[in-house]
Amino acid sequence: MEVTGVSASSPQGEKPAETDGRADDGPPSDPPRTEERELTASAPEGDSPPAGEGAGAGAAGGRPPAPPRVVVPRWVQLVMLPLTLLALWALAKAAGKVLVIFIVAALIALILNPAVAFIQRRRVPRGLAVLTVYVAFFLMLTGIGLLLANPISNQVEAFSHSVPHLIKQANKTLADLQRTLNRDGFHAHFIKQGQTALETLKDEVIKASSTIVSHAGGVLSEAVSAGFDVVLTFVLSVYMLVYGERIGELLRRYMPKGDGTPADDYPTLVQNAVARYVGGQLMFSLIMGTTTGLALYLLGVLGIFPDGRHYAVVFAVIYGLAELIPYVGPIIGALPAVLVALFSDPISAVWVTLAFVGLQQLEGHLVAPQIFGHTLRINPLLVIFALLLGLQLHGIIGALIALPILAILRETAVYLNRHLTFESWDSRGSGLL
Repeated sequence: MEVTGVSASSPQGEKPAETDGRADDGPPSDPPRTEERELTASAPEGDSPPAGEGAGAGAAGGRPPAPPRVVVPRWVQLVMLPLTLLALWALAKAAGKVLVIFIVAALIALILNPAVAFIQRRRVPRGLAVLTVYVAFFLMLTGIGLLLANPISNQVEAFSHSVPHLIKQANKTLADLQRTLNRDGFHAHFIKQGQTALETLKDEVIKASSTIVSHAGGVLSEAVSAGFDVVLTFVLSVYMLVYGERIGELLRRYMPKGDGTPADDYPTLVQNAVARYVGGQLMFSLIMGTTTGLALYLLGVLGIFPDGRHYAVVFAVIYGLAELIPYVGPIIGALPAVLVALFSDPISAVWVTLAFVGLQQLEGHLVAPQIFGHTLRINPLLVIFALLLGLQLHGIIGALIALPILAILRETAVYLNRHLTFESWDSRGSGLL
């Protein structure tokens, strides 16, 4: 891009410094907002911009001078920009699942990179730091599993002892339902002559077993393919972490130059955007899981749902983990408790269902807006659109990665708006956004 004139930040009478192709006649880029500086103040050193950038800070308060904006010529706006967008769309469409694997691997690397940078500051080689972080990550998952194993196993054992009673209760409930429907003129056949309801259900399942067996080969093939994809994703994330510093330098080379602070460093901003999303999602799952466990335990203490008092921890863990899945997660997480309540007493199932409906209203109108509104800082309509688009393109995995991708795109748009300006088509200049 052509460079003319003298930078607005150059002292009078001195030659302008080299700008690496950046236009000195463009207006100075806007400094990062206060909240952006606060959010990036604790950025790991491993992803900080090179020490030489911003060395000329002499403004009040030590803030480096704002670098000049890069001017995008008219021919780039008219030809190159539309062609580049079309090429990226065509490449993404052709890549399909491969692109999704690389995106997931990149997100994992971004999540774990602060821990790698922290260990690396202790003068540990980066490769060894990556190995240490992955070992610690899997050990942490194992520790959490062992911590929850004892209460969950106790409640599962208690539940297994209650299964005969639940079966008897289910048979009685279905028999009463069939008699009621038959009396009202609806001829239902939940129970065959001389059999219980669950025995009838077992016969129906056996009849459909041939269909299940015929699809077993396809299911096994899909499972093997999914396992290979998981292993490949983690291997790619390891390579991305090992070469993380080089990837960061590559991004700094091709993106407009910042002011040299972490608050205006593009790789650091991207990493922090993903970290904020992950932190918000984990906090959201923890709050909803804990609230669910307390609600079901309270229903058990009140005698409305007696099993809720005994299995509150299991139901809370299931619901909290299910909240990690957009859209269908709350439904999946609520099913175990509702089914157990249905086998015990239909009235209890109604109360449990109402409790979950209330929890989801609390989730949608209070918890989620407060957490994600702060962490993502994105309009809720864009959040909903991103989730729907991800679900349409790549199913549950697409919905899972939609919000972190949206957070990265937001940081990219804000950064470019601060450092780019379009060459005017008339006498007035215009910003990127």
